Amino acid sequence: MLLALTGIMPGASCTKENPDPGVNLTPKNIELTAEAPQVIQTNNAFGVELFRKVASADNKNLMLSPLSAGTALTMLLNGCGGDTYDQLKETLKYPENLTISQINEAWGSLTGQLLEADPKVTLALANAIFYRQGFTVKEPFLNTMSGDYGAQVEALDFSHPSALETINGWASDHTNGKIPKVLDEISAQAVMFLMNALYFKGDWSYQFDKALTQDRPFYPDTGEPFDVPTMNGEVGARVVNGDQYNAIELPYGRTNFTMVVIVPHGSLGGFIESFTPGIWSDITGGMDGLMDYADTEVFMPKFKFSYEKVLNDQLRSMGMIDAFDPYVADLSGISDAQIYVDFVKQNTFVDVNEEGTEAAAVTTIGVELTSMPPQPQVFRIDKPFVFAIRERTTNTLLFMGQVLHPVYE
Repeated sequence: MLLALTGIMPGASCTKENPDPGVNLTPKNIELTAEAPQVIQTNNAFGVELFRKVASADNKNLMLSPLSAGTALTMLLNGCGGDTYDQLKETLKYPENLTISQINEAWGSLTGQLLEADPKVTLALANAIFYRQGFTVKEPFLNTMSGDYGAQVEALDFSHPSALETINGWASDHTNGKIPKVLDEISAQAVMFLMNALYFKGDWSYQFDKALTQDRPFYPDTGEPFDVPTMNGEVGARVVNGDQYNAIELPYGRTNFTMVVIVPHGSLGGFIESFTPGIWSDITGGMDGLMDYADTEVFMPKFKFSYEKVLNDQLRSMGMIDAFDPYVADLSGISDAQIYVDFVKQNTFVDVNEEGTEAAAVTTIGVELTSMPPQPQVFRIDKPFVFAIRERTTNTLLFMGQVLHPVYE
């Protein structure tokens, strides 16, 4: 329930909020590898399911980045083997027929072109691998990370405070300072952090007039209405309606990038329970079937918040199980040491106002050494000894003796 819609009108005329007639509103065509459409579709399905599970658990403002999470987890996939690989690949919903090299190639082709899609939109994607000095990481894994994913690969002294500063500094630098910290500490067992950072800043193709922004009522699913700063304007938009929702698409820049807002007919919680990748495809497919951004009077609240979420539980429920198990995880593509995934966490930031949107996400995967399982104590009675018999609760001593030479007759 982010917005109210009224006055949907066909056609597209130039209003004061609309761009100049000479501005290019034709999206740039992105050439994909043969496998890339499957990768995009599966990452969208993964993202919708992950969002639904997180939203069902957190009854508050939240934002996730499927692109960031999908990239970081695919980086991890390159280091998995056996059932751990199969489970993570299935969690990410990649088809069985796609090899890891095809997946890597698809990601590289897609992300490289996304960065150049619109000069009026700032988009930055960055990957990094930070690992403990002295910890042996397999060269093929590091070569894939630096080659196919352009990752910064660096060994750090995790015991020194500068390591924490370096990792948090990397997150801040690659999100324009919007996510200044992703780690509070580095545990003694930590050996590696796989990271992806995503930053987006785009101006609306049809901007809102700040003079028209005013407090308007917002109606929560429960409780009394309250006033929020609400933007208003006649802007170019695409609108589709379904049995459970109304949805609007608002473009940025030359319209390669857009924001889609879905307003449920009923409660948000009820909608999320039934929200599926199929519904998302119906919404976006309906919007893609509309030729123009029609003049639409839009009322939309401004919003700005940060969010942090450890995703272990949600990813386990989606099938990524063994990777989190210290004694079962197979990360043999990364190292011969017994290691496992301690956490997958995402930090996000979003700011939506009259000019446009600024958003950022950092996905951090923490990999730790497996502590050896407790070994049974060894106690050898192989020399003269004292023995006693007592009642334990009262410590009543019943017998006491010694054995200098055991005999049994």
